[in-house]
Amino acid sequence: MDYVNLGRSGLLVSPLSLGTMNFGPRTTEEDSFAIMDRAHELGLNFFDTANVYGGQKGAGITENILGRWFAQGGGRREKTVIATKVYGDMGDWPNERRLSALNIRRACDASLKRMQTDYIDIYQAHHVDRDTPFEEFWEAMEVLRQQGKIIYVGSSNFAGWHIAKAQETAARRNFTGLISEQSHYNLLTRAPELEVLPACEDYGLGVIPWSPLAGGLLGGVLRKIDKGRSAADNMVKQLELHRDKIEQWEKFCDELNEDPANVALAWLLKQRAVAAPIIGPRTMEQLEGSLRALEIDLDEAALARIDEIFPGHRTAPEDYAW
Repeated sequence: MDYVNLGRSGLLVSPLSLGTMNFGPRTTEEDSFAIMDRAHELGLNFFDTANVYGGQKGAGITENILGRWFAQGGGRREKTVIATKVYGDMGDWPNERRLSALNIRRACDASLKRMQTDYIDIYQAHHVDRDTPFEEFWEAMEVLRQQGKIIYVGSSNFAGWHIAKAQETAARRNFTGLISEQSHYNLLTRAPELEVLPACEDYGLGVIPWSPLAGGLLGGVLRKIDKGRSAADNMVKQLELHRDKIEQWEKFCDELNEDPANVALAWLLKQRAVAAPIIGPRTMEQLEGSLRALEIDLDEAALARIDEIFPGHRTAPEDYAW
């Protein structure tokens, strides 16, 4: 495994991040344990979760599963760079959500307890909170770091100007600031190329794309449309919106003799500032299959063909102005 620095930090992470959102809601605890153990065997050290993960089984369920896995010992916690998130609703009372200093403090302690660990490697804002000033956000994160409860801070779903504002505020406080941005980025969602990716590159943030397969549309959906999640009504509707592009995409991947999911991941790894796309395997087969993406080397001709199928963006403002 060739590890990469997460943004400008010295932190080394695997070039694929193991997303845990399915652990609990869709993948049993036993299978989740097996997937995480296998991830370590394959060299994946970067795991991503959130305090709200758990689906209908309840917020916090996924972090609890991680905690019981860590509690088995065997170096599991020490080998893992764990990233979790704060922002989402964790209760019915007004200060059990978002990014107030109060909620950040309480949410961090709760995540630590659920995951049975003393510290969080990367504590991420799950979304921008327009009602909390960045001065308050950074003060809360500084306290957590001084207490040894977190090491790095990351963002998720920030716009380019949010990243700039966050970093400039942190700089005035002589604080490290953000080292990563977890962004919705894939071949069907290329808007981050306008301002988010350039901002991350300029400020030294590693980009962690979520939904790299566009909810399955880029993962060979035409071959699976009668099975499982691919047969869901929403998936069928999305496919009809993008059918022409998806047909071209799967034909192109057939020409490469590669699985579409792996080509989509390999494409992301070629993009500016991208550190580690998040894979969210429900099964061991999906986990092991994803590693093929690290071996696919897309040449300039292949990248140009992909851009023809899924046109992207230039950096703003040149994308829409001179």
